[in-house]
Amino acid sequence: MEDYKMNKLFKNRKGQNTVEYLLMLAVVVGVVLIAGVALKKYMPTLFASIQSMINGAASTLGASGGNQ
Repeated sequence: MEDYKMNKLFKNRKGQNTVEYLLMLAVVVGVVLIAGVALKKYMPTLFASIQSMINGAASTLGASGGNQ
């Protein structure tokens, strides 16, 4: 009889796994949101810097004629 109870206990584990995955997903989403808020003020300058690097590289290629 005790084996039956233990077997039934382990069959119910599917719901527990789902809850564990949802909790992990919530933690990951929370970390991403907190990182996004923390980095929000640095993003415009970062994107401007990247854009200027791309424009500089493109103008250098344009001035040299590229691959000929």
